[in-house]
Formats: sequence, C-alpha cells, structure tokens
Amino acid sequence: MSPRPISPFEGMDIRTLIDDQARLRGDRPCLTWEPVEGDGQSWSYGEFRQALRCFAAGLQARGVRPGERVLVHLDNCPESLIAWLGCAYAGAVAVTTNAKSSRDEIAYFASHSGAVGAITQPQFATAVAAATPAIGWRAVTQTDNGAPASAPAAGFEPFSAIDADPAALLERPHDPWADFAIQYTSGTTARPKAVLWTHANALWGARSCATNEDLRPSDVHLTHLPLFHTNAQAYSVLAALWAGAHVVLIPRFSASRFWPVSLKHGATWSSMVPFCVKALVAQPLPAAHSYRFWGNGVCEPAWDKHFGVKTIGWWGMTETIAHGTVGSARQPDAPMSMGRPAPGYEIHVLNDEGAPVAPGETGDLFVGGLRGVALFKEYAGDPVATAAAFREDGLFITGDRVRLGADGFLYFADRSKDMLKVGGENVAASELERVIAGVHGVAEVAVVAKRHPMLDEVPVAFVIPAAPDDNLVQRILDACRQSLASFKQPHEIRLTDSLPRSTLEKVAKAELRALLAQE
Repeated sequence: MSPRPISPFEGMDIRTLIDDQARLRGDRPCLTWEPVEGDGQSWSYGEFRQALRCFAAGLQARGVRPGERVLVHLDNCPESLIAWLGCAYAGAVAVTTNAKSSRDEIAYFASHSGAVGAITQPQFATAVAAATPAIGWRAVTQTDNGAPASAPAAGFEPFSAIDADPAALLERPHDPWADFAIQYTSGTTARPKAVLWTHANALWGARSCATNEDLRPSDVHLTHLPLFHTNAQAYSVLAALWAGAHVVLIPRFSASRFWPVSLKHGATWSSMVPFCVKALVAQPLPAAHSYRFWGNGVCEPAWDKHFGVKTIGWWGMTETIAHGTVGSARQPDAPMSMGRPAPGYEIHVLNDEGAPVAPGETGDLFVGGLRGVALFKEYAGDPVATAAAFREDGLFITGDRVRLGADGFLYFADRSKDMLKVGGENVAASELERVIAGVHGVAEVAVVAKRHPMLDEVPVAFVIPAAPDDNLVQRILDACRQSLASFKQPHEIRLTDSLPRSTLEKVAKAELRALLAQE
C-alpha cells in the first residue's frame, strides 16, 4: 500500500476555517435568515462561530464522541447549518437527510449510519420518533422554518437545550482525514448509499467552489436549494465561508420571493436549477439587480440575456464534492456546455473499448482525483459498493455519458442508466425526450425503458400535456416517426398529470421504471 500523501489541508479541519474567518472578519455578516413567516435573524462571523462552539460543547456534554453520527433531518433553516457544521466542529459526523424522506427511509438512515442522536423540526417529529425508537436522544427546533409549530413534539427536547459552555470544549488534533459528514444518495435498485466526506473533502469543496465561482468577501450568496444536498452545502455555503462572503438563506426556492429578497440584500450570486429559472421567467424582472453570476448545469444558456446575468455551467456529484467540470467566470464559455475539466480532477471520456473519444463523440465519464480530498472517502458501511464505484485504475465511475465537443468543451449527453438497449441497439432516452419536448402541447416528458420479451427493452414516454388535447398522442407519434429511426420510437405514450420527483425537482425515473416493472 502506497503511503498517504500530504493533504492540501494538512493541520486543518472545519474548525480552522470557522475560527480563522471569525478572527479575520468577526463583525462582518456571515449568515442572514429570511423566513416566509416569523422574524429573520443575522449572525456575524464571530457570532456564527460562537453558535457552532456552543452547539459542539453541547454534543460533548451529552457524550457524543468524535466520529459518532448525528441524524440531521431538517429543511432549510439556521438550525440546519448550525447542526451540520456544529457536529463537524465537535468532531462528530452529521448525517444530513432529504427532508422529503419517508419514515421507512429515515429509519434506514438512522440505523445504517448508527446515529446516536437525531435533530428535526416539528412537522417531521412524529415520523422521526417512529423511525428512531432506540436512539439516544432527539431534539426539535422551535419552528418549522420560521412558521409556528402546528403541534408540540412529544419525546423531544428543544434544539436550544443542546447548547453548553464552549469553554469546556476539549482540544483535539486538526485532522483533515477525519470523517466530516454523510449524505445519502438516491438509490435505483438498492438502498441509498452513504457518501462519506472527510474534513479535507469539505475544505476542498469550499476552496474549489469559491475559486470556480470567483467568490469574494463582498459577495452575497442567496441560498435556496436544499441544505441536505451537495449543491447547497459545497457550491453555496462552504464556498461562501471560504471566501468570507455573506450567505442569505431562505426556506426554499420561491419565484415570488426571489427578487424581493435578492434586492433587499444585494445578492450577487446564486446556485440555480432549471426549474427555478423557468419559474422566474414568468415573474416581473426588476429594472436593476446586483447579480454577478448564477450557477447551473449549463454555461451561458439563452435566458442569460433575459436576466442580465452570466451563468457559469458545471457538473458535479456528491462523490466529487465540488465541480468536476466548470465554466469560466472570466472567459466566454460554449453555450449549453458543462464547461471544461476543473483543476484538481482528471476527466476522462471513454468509448466502449476504453479508449478516449474523438471530438464530436460521446462516451462514459470517469473522474480521477485524490480519495478523501477531491473524491469522497467511501460509501460508509458498504465496502462492496465502494469497490464497485471505481475502476481498477482508480477512476471513479460516474454513470454519466458526455460528448466531447470539437471546441474542447464537454456536453452532457445522458445517464448511462438512461441508455436503453433496444434489439441490440443503444437508444438514449434524452434523444426521444428532445423530440417529444418539441411537440406543441407537451409540457414535460420523461422516457424510460420497459422490459420486452424479444427486444430486451423498449422506450415508454410519460408526458404531461400543457392542456387537454385529444390529438397530442398522435402528434407525438408523428414527430417521432419523422425524426427518429424505427427502433428509437416509443412503444407507448402515457399522458399523466404529474411525474415523480427526487432531489432538486429532478424526475425520479427509478419510480417510473418500477411502475412499469410491476405491470
């Protein structure tokens, strides 16, 4: 076994980042909370550090040891940040879970991670209590993201009761290789995997994202995406903390509140997803705003002209911590690309024979990087899944397919699991979706595979109509016949009122596949 290299963050952990920024920028704004209901609140860098230290001391006082896990099941709120980073400050490991999770999923997260305590909010308290019958302790916030609690939470102590005197905090080494936090990724055929980050991973995400986003101490980063997700954790909060910027946190994305809150605080940066931008198009555009950049999955989309802002495109995963590919804040980018390889990562696009693709070709995306720094440490408690996630040469298998443009930029093509095998032919779901989405009267479409006794798989299209339309199915079939080879055409078109959603409003195609499998 080769010796462990010197970490780029040797002698550092999340405490050093928090402590240094508090020393350098003690009175500057760090976090502002803008709830829909109730009073807002602000913390300077010095006050935020004190809040984390009080929380960390409280964990220590109740016997939570370094390395032990604490379930954090919260929507966006100040307590979610204090619990997540406060656990790390104490050396504990926050397990941040999707607030939309079912009771069964919560029970799995708590059991699989071995959580010794749980923190949630009133509206989730009943589910968390039922899912964690044997857990050591539970705490609940006073409000639901600022809104008054609908009912008291039995069997929970107040979140504020966790705090203790920070003077009692014990010293421990600043170890960048120590465990930092866990996120559970969405599963397809199996339970979600526990992606384990080290403190070096968190600091890597903070530094890399701050650099890629050209973040400065004067920036105001509006954070509205869910804090249990890498996008908000690394691309927004950790990046802002590294830069000494100001985080303005809201409970969730709101098209009607986006501009008023942005203008109130002079927001200059925000990480977006397509759903958010589509919703904002329908809102009145202010005469002027302070945004320098937005981040999204593609560079310089057509909507940039409408909003008067440059979008920096990127690609990343929970396992890559930061942006594996990214556009440029200073140079023009190829519109609708996912940028170029980001510093610190080895990006490979390989064909079925394992050779690099030529410009214009599409292949599988693999990522190289230092484990525990640029790439996640492991899938906690699952060595088999961890081993299966890497090739023999150490490259991480992303499951994404990417086209290498003739211009040197990378373009997202599809998820590998969205590649259908129809009678021995590869068919990309995205190709069908592109054609169907262009049919008048189609609001949204998702294409998945259905098992077929002779062809192995056939495409099925789930379509949300923009309005009732008796001729929509026929128009879709005509468009597909006109634009696609016969083996690529959908075998079924199902009109539906809605599509199942996962994190960040993405279509949960696994649920659609499961529906077809049951049938």
